[in-house]
Amino acid sequence: MQTYYYVLASQKFLLQEEPFEEVLKERKRHYQEQEKQIDFWLVKQPAFLEAPEMAEIKGKCPQPAAAVISTNPQFITWLKLRLEFVITGEFQAPSAGIPDALASLAPVA
Repeated sequence: MQTYYYVLASQKFLLQEEPFEEVLKERKRHYQEQEKQIDFWLVKQPAFLEAPEMAEIKGKCPQPAAAVISTNPQFITWLKLRLEFVITGEFQAPSAGIPDALASLAPVA
């Protein structure tokens, strides 16, 4: 099992009210310069929120939600400091409640 860390917020906040796309582009560029493998993903309507153990967290976040999920806890801490009004946490996957850490419930466009 792998531990995943997340920053969670409403899609409106994360994708419209914050210049978040620029943050992710800059981070991706930095990783490429350092020849580091990408260890973060933006997931709209993350399926991990449907796990029974995540019910309380889901209840705290306006829906539809979006999350940045990473295996790097320092990156998530950095995002939390940058974004402020977000929820952070961690989970392990695959598990019975969370079979796929990066699964989304968003319809495919």
